[in-house]
Amino acid sequence: MWDKLIYIFVITLSTYILKQLFSETPNFVKYKSKFLIFYIVSSVVSLILIPFFVFNPKNVLNSLFGTQIIKHVTKVIEVKWFLRNGKVLAEDRGAVIVSNHQSSLDILGMFNIWHVAVKIAAIARKEIFYVWPFGLAAYLAGVVFIDRNNSKDAYKQLKITSDIMVKNKTKIWVFPEGTRNKDFTKLLPFKKGAFNIAVAAQVPILPVVFSPYYFINSKKFIFNKGHAIIQCLEPVPTEGLTMEDVPDLIVKVRTMMENAYKELSKEVLSALPPNYPLATMD
Repeated sequence: MWDKLIYIFVITLSTYILKQLFSETPNFVKYKSKFLIFYIVSSVVSLILIPFFVFNPKNVLNSLFGTQIIKHVTKVIEVKWFLRNGKVLAEDRGAVIVSNHQSSLDILGMFNIWHVAVKIAAIARKEIFYVWPFGLAAYLAGVVFIDRNNSKDAYKQLKITSDIMVKNKTKIWVFPEGTRNKDFTKLLPFKKGAFNIAVAAQVPILPVVFSPYYFINSKKFIFNKGHAIIQCLEPVPTEGLTMEDVPDLIVKVRTMMENAYKELSKEVLSALPPNYPLATMD
């Protein structure tokens, strides 16, 4: 009796899911499936790579290897990434990369340009570490997890990482907004941690701007195929600056990035049909 009921339930559920996936109409199942594909692929690859990372733990080159495998999922979810002025990332030096943060897809964008910078130590909130197996693999690959609710501990972790940055010519990647920004029109205020580290280490800041993800509409469950532009701005030097200069430095970099974001927004949005369903992202 129960086995028949379970069988009927599984068949019914599977039929419903397949119908939603192949439907021409946007729906919750189809929308979430693209994010789910990214998460599943990341988890499976992480699980496979963990045994290899264990032999050379916390080496940022582990990240390079892993990202070059995971990045291909972008073809499945039909998102194309276009890097501009990538030579800024390619230069072999220690630096602090700061970029805007719109969605979990930013991570996939990073994966698609990781090979340009080669040595990157990404900064992530500590909660991600507990999302295993991805969190464990990320830790073994040199990702630095910080507690955003404990500024002293977060700064301590960044300081340790900055020493490695200078010594090994590694770039630290930080999202200075601190959380995902769902506002298409402007950037959130920047936190000062990344800028403090750059000034303390006297390394340049490399602003990187992701164009808006116009192809995602979380309110209407739309995840169309689309493209994103990753614009690298010119480096902002910190040589000779002190901690007293940090507030002005933050304003300068944020203004640069917001202006670039607005220009990218005009570029990608102007090419869309007038009735395109824009909304904030997940």
